[in-house]
Amino acid sequence: MFFGLNKFIKNLLPRRLFYRALLIVATPIIILQLVITIVFFDSLWIKTNKGMTRALVGEIKTFIEAYDNEKYDNKNLSNLFTIYLDLNVKYKEDEFFEKKIKKRWYSPIDRTLRRELKSSIGSDQYWFNTASYKDLIHLNIKYKNGYFEFLIPKDRVTSTSARLFALWITFPAILLLFIAMIFLKNQTRPITNLAVAAEKFGRGENIDNFRPAGALEIRQAGHEFDKMRKRIMRHLNQRSEMLSGISHDLRTPLTRMKLQLAFIKDKNISEQISSDIDEMEKMLNEYLQFTSSSYLEQNETFSITKLIQEIIEKYKNNNISSELKPNIYMKGRKNLIQRTINNIIDNSIKYAQKIQIQLTNNNNNNNILILIDDDGPGISELEYENVFKPFYKIDKGRADSKSSVGLGLSIASDIIKSHGGNIFLEKSNLNGLRVKIIFPS
Repeated sequence: MFFGLNKFIKNLLPRRLFYRALLIVATPIIILQLVITIVFFDSLWIKTNKGMTRALVGEIKTFIEAYDNEKYDNKNLSNLFTIYLDLNVKYKEDEFFEKKIKKRWYSPIDRTLRRELKSSIGSDQYWFNTASYKDLIHLNIKYKNGYFEFLIPKDRVTSTSARLFALWITFPAILLLFIAMIFLKNQTRPITNLAVAAEKFGRGENIDNFRPAGALEIRQAGHEFDKMRKRIMRHLNQRSEMLSGISHDLRTPLTRMKLQLAFIKDKNISEQISSDIDEMEKMLNEYLQFTSSSYLEQNETFSITKLIQEIIEKYKNNNISSELKPNIYMKGRKNLIQRTINNIIDNSIKYAQKIQIQLTNNNNNNNILILIDDDGPGISELEYENVFKPFYKIDKGRADSKSSVGLGLSIASDIIKSHGGNIFLEKSNLNGLRVKIIFPS
């Protein structure tokens, strides 16, 4: 029960740090304003209005008592109350002094006035309306065969300080929240920049313009990230230089061995050694391709639709069909994406007759989806994860080939993940293998 309640509360709370921090700042301010407002209206405004309404009802009762006294002239009495007490009163001979009107129970003025008139005059001896006039209260009080009609200014029963209080309590709260939003935005911006820099670095983009900023803890995290980035870049550069040396050192003896094969008279031995040398060169090239740094190529925005079309046209294979959604663009390293798609299509061509390529995008999550289906023998579902491992070769089925060293899908997976995407293997609609590639657009 408590776990479900805790999960429900977590789902209601905002997920972004800026809005959570704003909620932490805004909640106490709002609660404080509500408490002050309730205390003000309960202890000051409502009690003040109650006293003013009680005084008004007392003046009305005084007028009625004086009206009954034959010592006073009723006309002069009405004029005196109008001039000195701001009570505009007239006597009308009509038994029906009430008019149909909906009672406003939500109005504090109506509730207070109704309570005082009921206790002082009687529940069925009065009728009033506070909404028919903007600044006046229309009050009828039954008297003998008619009724008194009072037109009373509303400021006689209510205090105008409530509006000023509401203004002065609301404006500072809004001002404080606005200032808090500015400060919180400045504090969360470095965290957002750090996350963006980490995401770009994960995709292999250049982030030399990143500068740690913000509070001490955030700045420290930024400096540590920058140190880590420089160590990784240094490691990649060292690996690239080492592989360049290995490539140069190994290619030279392989070239000499090829030249010496011309002097071997036994053709069978010559062909066997030549085959071994070719395989060694292929392994060396694929190994260098797999381990070489791809951070040297700059990101660019390009049409993935056009790129796939160009790749398909270069194969000039009628068994390759395509269904490509037009005008789909992505940001990345174009040559590496081209190498990835080439590797996958090459594998399909080796083991299948028909190949279908589909390209779509999802507007809801901004993902680019590439599907490459073939009608080949496929592979076991148990091997779906293993084929992405470097130098892994399946002894049977699709990958049973001496010309392969088991790096094609490893290179493809490495390139796709460096762009923030992912690659999956599934059962194809053509009863072969489906390669599913997802890129963020």
